[in-house]
Amino acid sequence: MAALGDAIIELLDESKVSGENGEIYLFQWLSSVDAAVKKATPEQLKANQTALEEDMVKIVTAPESFPLPGRPVRRLVASCLKTLYTRGETKSLYDTSQAFLKLLAETKPPAKESSRMAAMYCIGELMGTFGSQVMSLMAEVASVTIKMYRASSPHIQQPIIVRAYSLYALAKALGTAKRAVTDSAAKDIIRYSRNALSDRALAVQRAACEVGSESSSRCRHSEEGKKGQKEDEDEDDIPGAHASAEESKPIMTPTEMLQQLSAHFNKPQATRRTRVGIFDCYAALLSLLGSSFVETNYSLVVTHLMNEIVTNPRNTGSRYEILFVRSLIEIILRDLIGVRLFSEQAQIAAIQELANTYLKRWPALMPGSSAPNQLCLVIALREVSGLVQQLGNAPTLVQDALLDPLLNLLAHPSHSVRINTAWALRVMEKLQRDISSLTTPAAPSDIHLRALGHAYGLAALLAVIPDRPLYVSYDVSAKVFDMAVQILKRAGEHDVRIAQIEIEIAWTCIASLMTLGPNFVRPHLPQLLVLWRNALPKPTTKDGAPGRSISEWEFLLHVRESTIGAVHCFLKYNSPTLVTADVTRRISSLLSNGLAFANTYLTSRVGLNQEELLAQTNGLMIDGREALLRSRVFQCFSLLGFSGVTESVQSSLLQSVIQLFASPDGYAGSSMQAAIATSSGSFTSIWHSVDGYAYGLTSLEVDDGPTELANRDGVEMSIDDMCLKPIITSLEHDPLYLCQLSMEENSRHGHEPPPAATAAVDGSIELFAQLLPLQDVAQASRVVTQVLSFVGSVKLEKNTGRKAAALVNVAFALVLTLRQATSNSSRQMFGNSQVSSPISTFLKDVVVDSDPALRKASSEAIGRLASLAGTNFLTSQVKTLVDQVVSNRDPHGRAGCALAFGAIHAHVGGLAAGPLLKTTANVLMSLINDPHPVVHFWALSALARVIDAASLPTRPSSPALWPALQGVHDRISRAGRSSAEHRCSHYCARPDIQDSTRTRTLVLDLVHQFVDEEDDGICVEAIKCMQHFLMFAPDHVDVPDLVTRFRGYLSSTRRPLKLASINALYQLVQRDALNMSKLGGDKLTVVYNPSAWIDLCQRIMSRTTATQQAADAATVDDEGQSLSVGTSTAARQTSRWRTQLFALQCLHSICTVVGRSGRREHLDLAFARSQGVPTHGLLVSRVPDLIKIAFTASAAHVTEIRLEGLAVLTDVIEIFAKIPDPDYEENLLLEQHQAPITAALTPAFSSDSTPEILASAIRTCAIFVGCGVVKDVGRMGRILRLLTSALEQSKGSGMLTLGDAGELSPNASVMLRIATLSAWAELEVSSTHQVYLVQVVGPYRASLAPLWVSCLRDYASIRIDAEALDDTPAGALDASYTSLGREVLLPYYVKAWPVILHAVAIAMQKDDPSIVAAMDGQETAPTQPPSTKPETREDPVTFFFVIFGLVYEALATSSADTSLDARRTSIVSLQALKCLVRRKYCGRVFSDPPLFEELLNLFYRMALTEPSAVQLHLVEAIASLADSIKASSKSNGHANGENVLASPQAHCLRICAYILRRVMSGPGSGAVHDSSTPAEKVRLIISAFEAFSAVAVTFGTSTREDFRALAVTMYCDLLKDETSELDLVGPTLQALKALLDRPANYSDPENKYGKVVHGLLSSCLMHVDEMSGREGPMCDKKIKNNLLAAVLILTVIPSNVPIGRPVIEHCCFLVSQKLVDGGEVSLTAAHCAKTLIMTSTSGNPILRQCTRLLIPGLVECLARAAGSSDEASPPERVMATVGEINKAFSALFLSLGEDTRPRALGVIMPALILFLDPTRPSPTPLHREGITQLLSLAAASPNAFKDATARLEAPMRETLETSVRQALGSKIQAAEPAKPQISLRSF
Repeated sequence: MAALGDAIIELLDESKVSGENGEIYLFQWLSSVDAAVKKATPEQLKANQTALEEDMVKIVTAPESFPLPGRPVRRLVASCLKTLYTRGETKSLYDTSQAFLKLLAETKPPAKESSRMAAMYCIGELMGTFGSQVMSLMAEVASVTIKMYRASSPHIQQPIIVRAYSLYALAKALGTAKRAVTDSAAKDIIRYSRNALSDRALAVQRAACEVGSESSSRCRHSEEGKKGQKEDEDEDDIPGAHASAEESKPIMTPTEMLQQLSAHFNKPQATRRTRVGIFDCYAALLSLLGSSFVETNYSLVVTHLMNEIVTNPRNTGSRYEILFVRSLIEIILRDLIGVRLFSEQAQIAAIQELANTYLKRWPALMPGSSAPNQLCLVIALREVSGLVQQLGNAPTLVQDALLDPLLNLLAHPSHSVRINTAWALRVMEKLQRDISSLTTPAAPSDIHLRALGHAYGLAALLAVIPDRPLYVSYDVSAKVFDMAVQILKRAGEHDVRIAQIEIEIAWTCIASLMTLGPNFVRPHLPQLLVLWRNALPKPTTKDGAPGRSISEWEFLLHVRESTIGAVHCFLKYNSPTLVTADVTRRISSLLSNGLAFANTYLTSRVGLNQEELLAQTNGLMIDGREALLRSRVFQCFSLLGFSGVTESVQSSLLQSVIQLFASPDGYAGSSMQAAIATSSGSFTSIWHSVDGYAYGLTSLEVDDGPTELANRDGVEMSIDDMCLKPIITSLEHDPLYLCQLSMEENSRHGHEPPPAATAAVDGSIELFAQLLPLQDVAQASRVVTQVLSFVGSVKLEKNTGRKAAALVNVAFALVLTLRQATSNSSRQMFGNSQVSSPISTFLKDVVVDSDPALRKASSEAIGRLASLAGTNFLTSQVKTLVDQVVSNRDPHGRAGCALAFGAIHAHVGGLAAGPLLKTTANVLMSLINDPHPVVHFWALSALARVIDAASLPTRPSSPALWPALQGVHDRISRAGRSSAEHRCSHYCARPDIQDSTRTRTLVLDLVHQFVDEEDDGICVEAIKCMQHFLMFAPDHVDVPDLVTRFRGYLSSTRRPLKLASINALYQLVQRDALNMSKLGGDKLTVVYNPSAWIDLCQRIMSRTTATQQAADAATVDDEGQSLSVGTSTAARQTSRWRTQLFALQCLHSICTVVGRSGRREHLDLAFARSQGVPTHGLLVSRVPDLIKIAFTASAAHVTEIRLEGLAVLTDVIEIFAKIPDPDYEENLLLEQHQAPITAALTPAFSSDSTPEILASAIRTCAIFVGCGVVKDVGRMGRILRLLTSALEQSKGSGMLTLGDAGELSPNASVMLRIATLSAWAELEVSSTHQVYLVQVVGPYRASLAPLWVSCLRDYASIRIDAEALDDTPAGALDASYTSLGREVLLPYYVKAWPVILHAVAIAMQKDDPSIVAAMDGQETAPTQPPSTKPETREDPVTFFFVIFGLVYEALATSSADTSLDARRTSIVSLQALKCLVRRKYCGRVFSDPPLFEELLNLFYRMALTEPSAVQLHLVEAIASLADSIKASSKSNGHANGENVLASPQAHCLRICAYILRRVMSGPGSGAVHDSSTPAEKVRLIISAFEAFSAVAVTFGTSTREDFRALAVTMYCDLLKDETSELDLVGPTLQALKALLDRPANYSDPENKYGKVVHGLLSSCLMHVDEMSGREGPMCDKKIKNNLLAAVLILTVIPSNVPIGRPVIEHCCFLVSQKLVDGGEVSLTAAHCAKTLIMTSTSGNPILRQCTRLLIPGLVECLARAAGSSDEASPPERVMATVGEINKAFSALFLSLGEDTRPRALGVIMPALILFLDPTRPSPTPLHREGITQLLSLAAASPNAFKDATARLEAPMRETLETSVRQALGSKIQAAEPAKPQISLRSF
């Protein structure tokens, strides 16, 4: 072993190679060597290079003891050798190559096949890298490779892989050493590569193409002879040759290249698979040529596809051919070119090109001009709709280019063109043609087609209304409905041909109107039911009588089909709201009538003229119309449900659907042709059918397993899917889909309707799947038996195609049915053996079928049935499958069994299938080793599902799986790689992978090999494997290397690889965002470096979009110049508008995240400078850039960008509104940006602004006005003018025209009114803390008040689903508001009403006359005061119940776990309720007991559930309610105590008392505690006691004292509490003070007040006594609180309230005791003593007594404190206590008379002199405190001080005198004036 720096190279141990796990050891050893040699230096490699080379050659040679070198081994050997010769010496390169060539040249005996493949691969890799260094070997390499390829003969052929590898090796050698090839050798190479091009193996063909490509420059003279051969070859290589021809010297022009492909596509003998492959070539060629080529030559590409393919007679022979070609071309134009290759500019140019070349050329008006082919028009229309939808916001020139052509094309004679034009018009979302043109058309001959086309366009546009409700008035919908009804009524007056068109027009319009939802349909439902009943009568015998013509049958079928189409839309968009039991019964009967009529037609069809019957008409043939009718009936029953459908109807439906999808008679084609196909053997597969019917095959898909092709490119998959797509969907198959597809769904990718016959089959299967689970066991058994008997019918033997279709239909139907079996009854039904046994027998036969679709469906059905049928059935199924695997050697059968194993475990679950897990794993492991690729692929997929389904403890052992997977990987050849192996490894990666080093290393080695594969699909799966590994063993992954690899994949041209890398990087960022950011230089962590993100977004926003480029240059106003934004339209870089939108969304997130991060330096530049933080990367430094970006966005032509720009501007205003300017502290930062902000807001009011932009801009204006940046109303400028103009507009009743925008629709006008009133309400709310806003709002309050109230009234009317009220100042709504307007406007009302209610509440609190008048329904406040006082009002104001109802509902629907916004709404509602319950608004409403009780119950619930922040406002509302009730009562007191307790005020007191109990209770009391903060609880306690007192005041004197006692008792409980660590007493003492306040003249004959006070004081002292001998924070808190409370009681009670002497003495004793103890409570005791002494100076005799009792304790406390006088820094508590005592003594001294002051000083001075120590050089803090106090006393009374000093003892007097002299001397020195000096201010 040699250690090479960080790399360790372990030489090969041959004993391990020959061991049991030799293959695994060899693989891991090569992997470790490969990694090690890449890390070692060339010098360190020299010592080991020779040994490593010998080991590599020996591995390839594979002597007897060595395992055969499989694919991973040869890849690793080649990689190791290349690294050795790249980083080490190359002198032995020749010898190594010769060794490999010698191995290849051996013939007697020949080398092993694996060794030859390995040697050939290594030769190719070495020559491909170092060929120029060993050019002498080129001749031998060419000879050996050609010889290896030539060794094949008709009887003996070399394996495909050997022949392919020989050609690949030759191609690689030619790439580096082609100059050494002789002419004769070159001719041989050309000749044999030509021969290889016709090889049957695709791998050999690809290799031959590479040889030809490499030899082209060397052998240019033979290129022409080679060209014709290459054109027919594999699609991967033709584009490469063509593209290289384009990039270098052009061999062919672009037209010639495309014609080479189209010529072969149009060959009559070309198979479908060949033609699909050619379109693969188209896709690959255009991808390689790149975006610039396609954008430049788009016209050429489209013209080629249209002229050479679409209109070629070869491709228009049948309906299927037309749809087949259309689908392929749409994949190229839409998925490849439109989505991937086009920029936005190219998309706009493509729309213009298609419009000019095709759309505008119909009809042909000029002489000599010809109209485009209708097939070309359809493709152009579909591509235009896709491009417009992709653009998102079509610029004006695009709309102008498309609108007129689209409206013209609605009258095209082709049904397909009309339908696709309607779809394109729907995408455009514009309706420019008057509806009256449909009812009063002109007289041309094609008027019926024109009218029908306009109906399609109208239907498509009406279906867009729910997505764009603000852009249309709903009276349009009403007009359309009335028009349709009138057309239906007049249809009977015209002949059949015209009536048929009229009926389709009417019912199509009605069907589209059904998409508007219940609000529109509800008033029209009775009329609709009558119309449906008339159109769908019950069939009679007359209907089936002969003699009816085909045109009559067609008319009757058309009427019923169109009618049921409208019913279908009704059920789809109005259920279950309008689909009641009665409606269900009626519609069920009508549908049964329609189905009976269809059956009648089928019975009568035999007697009709068959030639006329099959004649093609302009639209659907009559059989298609019948099939469409039948499919409509089935779809309607599926939507309707079966709760109201009788059993007889269900039974008949089951018979009908079974006959259609399963029976031999359900085949609608020619039985004779089917029999001929069966007998001749021309029928190959149902999936190869090309008639668009496929023997009645369903178009449904049932595939719930893992997507085995998820690693492939979507375009490639879409093209390849066309090989096996017998049914092609299209819009024209069913016009009803115009109003059913969602606008967000691309038309090509949406679930477009299949042909009518196929739609009927699909509908029958879906209806069968819903009906069968509802049947009982007997009925279900009969149905299942009948279905299976149809499949096994003898009749099907003569119709092989129908049999195949019936098998697929039945299998799919069973799968869909079992998916529906979710109820207990259905599970029991399927679990019964009478049902499960025949189904399992059928599935057992189908699961081994060669059709992969059948195998997938049947395996899923087996799994689902096993989950329903019980354990015995499960066991028997597994046994049957095992027997099948053992006995059936057919690879398809074995693959089907493997699928069934996986499905069983997936659907049964790991727990139920646990006992069978070992058996299943062993069987699948054996199938994995099957040599057939189909078997081992599906076995691996099944094993992955088994592992995924099994729980972690029961999963198959990973150590046993990995060697098997490695063995499979070793055997897979280049031509047969499988991704199932990688998916299996996903699930094998599990948490315990960290425990086994050997397993973990093997997994990583395998994954690294997968990642290095050339195949993109394998790389994608390997990335997914690595993602799983990162979850379970992240520490063993080299993340930086992985990130580097993923970043490289991001630039890949292969979309799957790019998407997989994005997902992997996303997972890494989710796992550890900070470390990922550091890998990139730590520039993308937004909290630390927002400036980097802003730079990135700014670069994107600095580019223009295609829409802006296409539009006229926007003019910038004068204020816009402040942003330095020019108007130059010079060429700039472009970006997609969605990219810019994402950049703006990132900016919004940046502002939000940084604003909430709490990092003040990002917001305050001055603070950042003070902290020394660099300012260049802070968010505040980028404010100008953010405003500039917002301005750029506001002037864009894309609505989404403009809205997001306003959001960014709003963020800037909200975040930086309070931030001061760092250079001018008296100003705010945003003051200097007022002009740019105004400029950024101005474009929002331009003529092209949408209602959403206007509403957002109004809100932003209000935020800026209310943020406080500009407080002078005169300086607010345009922003305030915009707000006021919006308000003036809102006063009127018409449509709004804000700014330069045109007149808006009714709904948009109402929405903007709401936004305007909400903005002004925000200003009103902000005026409570921004005083200047009073001047802003004040002049308009008289107008705002009625508008606010009317807005709340309108919202209430919407909520209660009532009719809109009469015209009000808020403006009338349009007539249709009562229907659809409600649904549209409700979200805007929901968002705005809380802030409007808040504004109304604030105005009511201010007693604004305008709001009082508005609440009473008056437009203006009365000029004269009312004759009666508002407080005596009897009736409530007009809108009382409206506002009260909103408030009540908001409060009743709130809960404790609601969001923060809901909590704010509750608070606002309570604030409004506090005013509403006042007498001036409510009158005597609450005198009504039911109403009062409802409100009371609400209060009780809120008291139980709401948090403290809400209950704070609740108690205020309760107090206001009690005051209102008092005003409504005739007397203030109640003589009867029982009446008092039953009074409404008593209920209010109970609620307040409960709230107090709840908030004051400790955790041990079991009370419910919310997440309220301590501050909120304190405020709630104070407010609750205040409310309690306010309610108590409403009672008589005696009762009031009783409630005072109750409140005091509750507070006493708070003083007693020892459980809560939170101090709720100290902050709430003011509440206690308020409780004890009493007027001086208060009458209390029973002395209840005195008793309450005495009891409370005694309780406080008892609480202190209880703490005697106890210590701890809780004890200290309780002592402090009770002492403070006791002192508060003594200081606030009136002087005439008697207090017992023992209580006073004990209180003073406790205070003195705590003072002297010197503990934590001493400071509080000092505070108490000071308070008592200072308050006693007012003359209260009780307090004077307290002073007398406290003085000894104070003196003793000072004496004890003197013990710390020698300390340089005594405790802060001691200093604070001394200070408090000194203050008390000073107050006491000053309150005494002059005659008693000497006596007082005689007590105070000795204690203070103890602090003095004049001998110390520097005085101590206590010394300074003492001398300061003494000097203060001396100054207050010099004579008394002199007398007291004279009486002192000599030592004490000397100490005092010395200290005083020192103090006075230092003061004199300090007072000496400083020398005058001049100071200069620096600027």
